[in-house]
Amino acid sequence: MENLIFLAGASGSVEFWQPVISVLSPDYAKHIIAYPEFGGVPAHVDIQNFADLQRYVIHSLRHLSNQQPSIVVAQSMGGIFAVQMALKHPEQIKALVLVATSGGIDLSPFNVVDWREDYQLNFSVPDWFVNQHIGLDDELDKIQCPVLLIWGNQDPISPVSVGRYLESRFTQAHLRIVQGGKHDLAFEFAEQVASLIQHFIYSIE
Repeated sequence: MENLIFLAGASGSVEFWQPVISVLSPDYAKHIIAYPEFGGVPAHVDIQNFADLQRYVIHSLRHLSNQQPSIVVAQSMGGIFAVQMALKHPEQIKALVLVATSGGIDLSPFNVVDWREDYQLNFSVPDWFVNQHIGLDDELDKIQCPVLLIWGNQDPISPVSVGRYLESRFTQAHLRIVQGGKHDLAFEFAEQVASLIQHFIYSIE
């Protein structure tokens, strides 16, 4: 049985992945990791900054992957944690599915919309979150597991150019583009995204 672990984006919504999960094979084990202080989840005394949150998520990923290497499916900000997990504990990661994420790269060369103010206005997120900057560009080629990249062609927050760049940086990556997809494409086009994930899983079994 495949072990799938889902990570939300900066909204922290544990409901975000439910439409995709409902379509995927019932034979898969599926887990969603909630982020303390995001999306209405209570704060955690040990999480005071982004580095603390990253340690928390990686610890949770390791716990859920203890018995079997997992496929981590990550939206937006969750992709940073997924990439860090694959770098730090590759033996526990079978594959990555990254959706509309930065993956921890420097976005300054890309024409992206600044999402920070919008997120603070529309979502319950801690103040320290919007100031984090991660630079993993030079480490991505160390990740040897298969990577599926899913992007929407109408996403101003993480445009297709970011997906193409990540495809060039990972050693085993394939980019798939959802026509009409914006940053929430995994929610709005759940059946199509689930189909892409399903075919990806078949290809690596």
